[in-house]
Amino acid sequence: MARQKTMPETMEESDVIDLLLAQHAMITDLFDEVERAPQDRRAEAFTRLVRLLAVHETAEEEIVHPYARRKLEGGEGIVADRLEEEHQAKELLQQMDQAGVDAPDFLANLTLLRGAVEAHARSEERYEFTKLRAQTSAAERRALSVGVKAAEALAPTHPHPGTESATKNVLVGTPVAMMDRVRDVIRKSMGKEH
Repeated sequence: MARQKTMPETMEESDVIDLLLAQHAMITDLFDEVERAPQDRRAEAFTRLVRLLAVHETAEEEIVHPYARRKLEGGEGIVADRLEEEHQAKELLQQMDQAGVDAPDFLANLTLLRGAVEAHARSEERYEFTKLRAQTSAAERRALSVGVKAAEALAPTHPHPGTESATKNVLVGTPVAMMDRVRDVIRKSMGKEH
């Protein structure tokens, strides 16, 4: 049985593709955890899922997608398709984040979200990551990994549909990230995970 990686362990990955693949596996594990969690523990698991998805997608939008757009043949189309997928998933995730785990349609929406996120991850892995690995050097992938880790450290912790470009993430991301992180601290101090 494979051991589940944790976020600090994925941060040790020096190849950006390995880092992102490890995070995709973590996202799948968190979906499993949210689905299996008893009602009184579901909010905490969902909060971790929301945070990982928000941080992961922001870093891809700021670092990976712009590089793929420039580096890959047909990169513009590959990235445009991924950004559309991300936008749709972010909209559903934002609705779920706002409604909370007690919403009557939470589990149905979680199933929809999981399907969208996993389809998006498969598309990234097939159309973007495979080509990036083939068309970049180990040094380039290490540099991208450093960039992704830095972007994740500063990324918003909640979804913000409409910020699917590097420019929008940079212009809007830092203030939004600060507001998200303050909101997270306040919620936690009040005993609310959501």
